[in-house]
Amino acid sequence: MPGDEFLPKSVDPDKASVARMYDAMLGGEHNYAMDREALAAFTAIDPQVRTLARANRAFLQRAVRFLADAGVRQFIDLGSGIPTQGNVHEVAQAAAPGSRVVYVDNDPVAVAHSASLLGGNPDADIVDADIRQPADILSSPQVRRLIDFDRPVAVLMVTILHFITSEESPAGIVAAFRDALPDNGWLALTHATNEDRPDTAAAVGQLYRSRATSPVTARSHAEILTLFDGFDLMPPGLVHVPLWRPTPDDPVPANPSEYWVYAGVGRKRS
Repeated sequence: MPGDEFLPKSVDPDKASVARMYDAMLGGEHNYAMDREALAAFTAIDPQVRTLARANRAFLQRAVRFLADAGVRQFIDLGSGIPTQGNVHEVAQAAAPGSRVVYVDNDPVAVAHSASLLGGNPDADIVDADIRQPADILSSPQVRRLIDFDRPVAVLMVTILHFITSEESPAGIVAAFRDALPDNGWLALTHATNEDRPDTAAAVGQLYRSRATSPVTARSHAEILTLFDGFDLMPPGLVHVPLWRPTPDDPVPANPSEYWVYAGVGRKRS
């Protein structure tokens, strides 16, 4: 793990990072004491948070393979976080060599480790940017170099939009990327819901507001569904994350609503 006594100047010592907390959930090593302490508080609220994180990661990998099978060779991964096993470029390039991936994150640790990992890969790069500024991302040199918007492109918004407040207009952010996509563009996302376990969602929201760099805004199934405006949802639709096209190796819980995150993949409507 990073030496906690040598925090980079860009790291707030009083706030856990969303990206680094997720890294800790997945068993990564690129996190600090305040991230692990916040995760311990999260685990006290929901003891299966690590299981949920793994299920979310498994969805991302299934979605990328599905998109590669559908002919997608270009991916923009928003809020990509700190690299771990089974990253988007690894999955996509294994399924379809030559696939191009642009990662986007604004956490300095995530950006630094991504840049290090991707240094020898000409078909993948990282943009240091905020999802709240779609124009900056779409006009970045990395996107201009790697992404051809005349060919199929998939935008991945996995575990990111519930960190966007209502005032910051998550639907507006999605629409900005949707409008940049070609007719055969795609959107994959996961989003926390406040319907299945409202007390848990409220407690987690309070935790992130008080201890992390971004608050959490869990939303209803209907609200999350509106984020797919302009897209046709692929079967099985917007479902609990372990139910989206599981493989025989993916555990399917008896009570999927315990996994209080919805997942879906949509194709842009012509």
